[in-house]
Amino acid sequence: MSRSRKDTSNCGDGSSSNESREAGEGTSDLDHEIAQLTKLGSSPHEHLGRVGPGRMKLPASTVRMLAGREGNYSGRGRFSAADGCHVLSRYLPTKGPWIVDRMKSRAYISQFSDDGSLFIAGFQGSHIRIYDVDKGWKVKKEISARNLRWTITDTSLSPDRQYLVYASMSPIINIVNVESATTESVANVTEIHHGLNFSSDEDGDEFGIFCIKFSTDGRELLAGTSDSSIYVYDLGADKLSLRIPAHLSDVNTVCFADESGHILYSGSDDSFCKVWDRRCFVSKGQPAGILMGHLEGITFINSRGDGRYLISNGKDQTTKLWDIRKMTSSSNAVNMGLGDDEWDYRWMDYPEYARKRKHPHDQSLSTYKGHSVLRTLVRCYFSPSYSTGQKYIYTGSSDSSVFIYDLVTGAQVAKLDHHEAPVRDCSWHPYYPMMISSAWDGDIVRWEFPGSDEAPAPRNRRAGRNRIIREFRWSLE
Repeated sequence: MSRSRKDTSNCGDGSSSNESREAGEGTSDLDHEIAQLTKLGSSPHEHLGRVGPGRMKLPASTVRMLAGREGNYSGRGRFSAADGCHVLSRYLPTKGPWIVDRMKSRAYISQFSDDGSLFIAGFQGSHIRIYDVDKGWKVKKEISARNLRWTITDTSLSPDRQYLVYASMSPIINIVNVESATTESVANVTEIHHGLNFSSDEDGDEFGIFCIKFSTDGRELLAGTSDSSIYVYDLGADKLSLRIPAHLSDVNTVCFADESGHILYSGSDDSFCKVWDRRCFVSKGQPAGILMGHLEGITFINSRGDGRYLISNGKDQTTKLWDIRKMTSSSNAVNMGLGDDEWDYRWMDYPEYARKRKHPHDQSLSTYKGHSVLRTLVRCYFSPSYSTGQKYIYTGSSDSSVFIYDLVTGAQVAKLDHHEAPVRDCSWHPYYPMMISSAWDGDIVRWEFPGSDEAPAPRNRRAGRNRIIREFRWSLE
């Protein structure tokens, strides 16, 4: 991926503060609004930490919380969402691993569907496999890709889980019907893979697509490309609706900020995260603001889903946490790369002297270190809202591991070791304490708590969170 030095776009008057915290090295807890939001979302009711009325507050262990609930110490007679997150977030998916699948080509993609019933794995050898999690990881659909160039760079499942789109280093994105009766989906042989052309009619240039996302309503596709642009495709009209010349280098990652679809985030090899308001862009054609702090290119962005916070992985070997209210105008953007045009993250180690460097205008809230972002576009995520209150950040790593950090303290709470090659992607089940990691060694492996050789039982949506907590209680007896 190429690297460039500056950006000249501007939209609005962003304001910024240069206070940033480096996590994981003996620092204090993150002192910011998101720390309080995280604690509120994953801390128990104060009365549930007691073993009896009027007694001194004790650590909120699972057993004491269950006793407190039965005694109705909170006055609600049940667990709140935060109570449930406090219990479930203690059970990290660190046991195992168990092999889900083993292929002879590099694994690039591993993603659960939003309800956890399906799992998608994408490989360099033109294969995509969709597994039915509720049926013992049975292969629901085996897809042989069309128009593949280099590798499957990304996939995205529609919100109704009816369609899957896949991308490669080509301007054509293909869409497959997941619910069709065909199990072996060979492009245009056993099943039609409808191609969506992201290049304009007058533009004959070839480019690749690094990242693709369905909108929450399933009506649009958002893509980041090697021609430094962001594309929006209208599926209803079957045509491109927007192209944004967004950066000065490859756009490796894009995502929607929240369910509204108005706000977009992008990350590029120019080292900047940019915030785009589509309502603003129509009139001004420029970003709402820029977030600077990475010293090298950005490989992935994940939104917290609230239209305010996001995390990013960078080739400067860090994950950063951002608040878009701290963004600045692009006229104030400063690129602080290594200044070494010979360095290439794809086959060179990150220089030791550079690990101590800091951006003088770092706008991030916190920086997490320990993992390695080399060889490939390593991805990072917030942990699930339902089971953890998003109190953790987790990421793959080119040193063959998966790292889990506490968002507030920055501490490394777990490191999962199995693979023998870079872990590009990993995915935490939205409801169960289960994680899947995929790596260039071709292994797709499952991590769980407490760990078993059996697939989890299908989730009963009506039973709710208390049923899952009871399962954990039984597992401890």
